[in-house]
Amino acid sequence: MLTIGTLGKRTGTKVQTIRYYEQIGLMPEVGRTAGGQRRYDESELDRLSFIRHARQLGFGLEAIRELLDLTDHPGQSCSHADSIAQRQLKDVADRIVRLEALQTELQRMVADCAGGTVAECRVLEVLRDHSECLTNHQEIGA
Repeated sequence: MLTIGTLGKRTGTKVQTIRYYEQIGLMPEVGRTAGGQRRYDESELDRLSFIRHARQLGFGLEAIRELLDLTDHPGQSCSHADSIAQRQLKDVADRIVRLEALQTELQRMVADCAGGTVAECRVLEVLRDHSECLTNHQEIGA
């Protein structure tokens, strides 16, 4: 049996995050000792490791909930898990496109700066120009 602190160390998860996962139902509420300490077994360790890895891959809490529900029914087709992963992959690809556009805009802004005085600073000029920001923001798709 593991304490919440040990569980956290073994999975790289903060204690308050584990408590939060219990509150929202991603982690089951576990038994407590007479002194009120939570005690976890290997199944909770595996479940928290699953959640932690899914979070590292960028899955949202609801997607993780869906994936965990699927793990509770091992005889089902994995097509739903595949569709959740494909949705996450598309979200990541979309974010990469937006980040590349942001990178290009920032590179252009920095390259246009002549290194003169603040009064002539291209970086500050671009940041002050809200209409240019809105146009580029819309192009970036955010």
